[in-house]
Amino acid sequence: MSIVIIIYLLVAGIVAGLLSTTAGLASLVSYPVLLSIGLPPVSANVTNTTSAVFTGFGALFSSQKELKTSPQTTLTVITLTLVGSICGSFLLVTAPATTFEHLVLFLILAAGILMLVPKKNLTKEVGQEHAQSKPALFWKGLAILAVGIYIGYFGASAGMILLAVLTVTIRQTFVVSNAIKNLAILTANLVAMLIYAFTAHIDWGAAIVMGAGFFIGGYLGPIVVRHVSVPLLRRLIAIGAFALAGYFFYTTYL
Repeated sequence: MSIVIIIYLLVAGIVAGLLSTTAGLASLVSYPVLLSIGLPPVSANVTNTTSAVFTGFGALFSSQKELKTSPQTTLTVITLTLVGSICGSFLLVTAPATTFEHLVLFLILAAGILMLVPKKNLTKEVGQEHAQSKPALFWKGLAILAVGIYIGYFGASAGMILLAVLTVTIRQTFVVSNAIKNLAILTANLVAMLIYAFTAHIDWGAAIVMGAGFFIGGYLGPIVVRHVSVPLLRRLIAIGAFALAGYFFYTTYL
């Protein structure tokens, strides 16, 4: 691997790590970059997931305050995404990801729309959530589980999709929802990586170099989120989602 490629992957990783931990849009950068250095789509997909593990560790170190706010909600979200990711990872190695390649733009488009859904502005963290009906809890849990399956099976922009779901399903500030999302994505990606290590081709050289950048960006992302306007950030995420959906539409159908 040339020094140019190393620098290219490292810088891409930093940018992707920032996008991942602030908006869940890492794949806007990382996946195309891996394709551009010659990796085939499936290899780029699993290498991207492996690199993204480092983002989660970076975010974990800088999100301790937010993660202590609602441990029960955090554990529930992690469990559901983890179970879904395991199912999705095994599904990927038994069936091609062509189905999600055609559906992903609609998932991303839906995530962008969710980001624009008005939500009561919480100015401080909420330690305990209000009691909810069993049907509401079931459907919210099912939505999070479905995102977990998507993480393991295809994964492009999964962080943004999960963040969009969490912003409308849990009663927490955006900053806390984002921290929970980062930890859940870390857990899901870590398990997916372990499965891929035995079932798919990971380009470990690219994964480690890009992963180093992911770690740096992942550490900085939660710090940035604490100091920006949440309404503005949600609008920017929605714009990014619509742009990414347009990109997938162009590459899939045109």
